[in-house]
Amino acid sequence: MALNVIMLGPPGAGKGTQAERFARSRGIPKISTGDILREAVHAGTDIGKRAKAIMDRGELVSDDVMIEIVRERLARHDAVNGFVLDGFPRTVAQAEALDTTMEGRDPLIVVDLVVPEAELVRRLSSRMICAACGANATIEDVVNAAAGAEPRCGVCGGKLVQRSDDNEAVVRERLKVYHRETEPLVHYYRERPTFRTINGAQAADRVAADLGAAIESAGTGRPLGAHGVTKSRRVRA
Repeated sequence: MALNVIMLGPPGAGKGTQAERFARSRGIPKISTGDILREAVHAGTDIGKRAKAIMDRGELVSDDVMIEIVRERLARHDAVNGFVLDGFPRTVAQAEALDTTMEGRDPLIVVDLVVPEAELVRRLSSRMICAACGANATIEDVVNAAAGAEPRCGVCGGKLVQRSDDNEAVVRERLKVYHRETEPLVHYYRERPTFRTINGAQAADRVAADLGAAIESAGTGRPLGAHGVTKSRRVRA
């Protein structure tokens, strides 16, 4: 069975880090909408040109463009045995289109990382990014910096800095936008037998272990173990 995974969760929940970690451990691609959008623009594909024109006008890329870019990416050979989607779908319309794209393939496993809002604000307000390439600092980068080493990006070696817009007021507004625009996806997927929720407020290794167990249980139909959070035991945000 292919592991076709969607990672859901608010900003600061750690879904990007956990998606990368899980995908690497299983030998399947982590597909980030930001990455494939930039790739399409750089490659100059027809859909990439459309996306570039939209972004050059300062507008947000529309659902239909993002859906087409993701559809093209999922059709590649390396995604046949599974993938981890990070940042897509963001809307119910995108989720419905993804369901159509997935017809004839193994079912989607949807994992929602749940973290209390106070913890999200703390994480985002102290987040670091690379001044050179813009990548978010990984846990390993932060640990190295805490040990006395100069904080450097694990991707390109650039200097890690605080994001200028990661202050508490901006962070809380971003979370409001998430709850309003993206949280409806949880309701869209919640009743599926392959939907799982995970306590994302734990240590990263514990979250990774629970994520693996949740995905395995969704793929086999077995109940989730004691450490993870099932859809009947929600973590209050």
